[in-house]
Amino acid sequence: FIKQTAEALDKKHHGCMPAPVAILTVASEGLLVDIDAALKIEAQYMTQLVTHPVSKNMINTFFFQMGEIKSGKSRPEGFPKATFTKVGVLGAGLMGAGITYANVMRGIPTILKDVTMASALKGKSYTEKLLNKRIEKGLLSAEKRDAILSLITPTDQISDLQGCDLIIEAVFEKRELKAQVTKEAEPMLIANGIFASNTSTLPITGLALASNKAANFIGLHFFSPVDKMPLVEIIKGAQTSPETLARAYDYVMQIGKTPIVVNDSRGFFTSRVFRTFRNEGISMLADGADPVLIEQASVEVGMPVGPLAVADEVSMALSLSVTEQTKLDMKAEGKTYQPHAADAVVDKMVNILKRPGRAGGGGFYEYPTEGKKFLWPELSRHFGAGTLEIPYQDMKDRILFIQAIETIRCMEEGVLESARDANIGSIMGIGFPKWTGGAIQFVNQYGIEKFTVRARELAATYGPRFNPPELLIEKARAGLRFE
Repeated sequence: FIKQTAEALDKKHHGCMPAPVAILTVASEGLLVDIDAALKIEAQYMTQLVTHPVSKNMINTFFFQMGEIKSGKSRPEGFPKATFTKVGVLGAGLMGAGITYANVMRGIPTILKDVTMASALKGKSYTEKLLNKRIEKGLLSAEKRDAILSLITPTDQISDLQGCDLIIEAVFEKRELKAQVTKEAEPMLIANGIFASNTSTLPITGLALASNKAANFIGLHFFSPVDKMPLVEIIKGAQTSPETLARAYDYVMQIGKTPIVVNDSRGFFTSRVFRTFRNEGISMLADGADPVLIEQASVEVGMPVGPLAVADEVSMALSLSVTEQTKLDMKAEGKTYQPHAADAVVDKMVNILKRPGRAGGGGFYEYPTEGKKFLWPELSRHFGAGTLEIPYQDMKDRILFIQAIETIRCMEEGVLESARDANIGSIMGIGFPKWTGGAIQFVNQYGIEKFTVRARELAATYGPRFNPPELLIEKARAGLRFE
């Protein structure tokens, strides 16, 4: 039993989390000695854990910083607590249906609007399926399920949104479509009602141009699947009022999610950093690294899944579309898009090899109808031309450092205003390893000066994207940590 448990722990945590291993060790060694010796063994391991860097990281983030978020540290002061009694959701796809589920599970009547009644009803069925699973597990009664479902009003009529105190659009990531639904639905809000966009990449300030009340327009970025993901990224547009932010914060707390607050930027914080994780894995493939080792290195440092698997799930066709939209936006702003090493790989996968991802039948992985997915055997043939020898430790560092560096850039640019939002957001929204305490805590624990030196080493070998941001250099010179 102990051997099997040890193997399971290693498979799950890859040695990153010391507590489960210590607990198992204490249990196994304690069985071999008398009670006094067993208590001494337990005390020794307990002392090691209490003083361990991982414990300090996790206590800092999940106790102190999470406590600050729950107590409203990022919420503007001076506004009474808001309670929402009728919420509209535009778009009954996966995100819209998930947001609806989150609402009704907290007793908030929700109008789920789509172009057709059939689509709206399908969106409602998402909640019904989740509730039926809870019934099967004995966690819910049929009567309670029916009461929850009665809170959802599926519709294809915009007029049914009349009287909503909050409307959230969750339609496709097309600026024109979002502008259209904003103009149609916003008049249905109560006086001083809030209109929110669930966009994951499009700047809120630009989307707010379609609004007649930009001060009441805000970003509420949910994560998929909404029923499981605990984070909501609240994005302030250039004209978003403090009162709107305060009320949006209250809404996120009302539905039992954890809010972080960021300022407007293309990709905001989470999508922007998440993209660097995916791109770095693909870049290593372009460098000639073994795809198996790329995925293994990512999982061993504590990421939930590897970057190639992530690229397949998100869809490379969608990523390619986002890149093209970014190029157009930057051109309109008089800026030049800097190509990433991953761009050429994604373009080849989608347009030449016709492997856009899981939904498209295959991507970096094959997805057999029976059995587990496996890496496409032809990957090394198509992308193995790189001659760069990449040490395994470099692969692991590239995965963590690129995300931490981009997080620092977000702080430098004012997208992030606090280390707590950076740490909680990176873990709950991106999947940054829990043992680190988050992207910024990882830098603090690694050592600011030491991190700067290592970043420069990676930049010299793998490219300027690893160059330490000026904010990091300033902290290193002053001997200061990120707060």
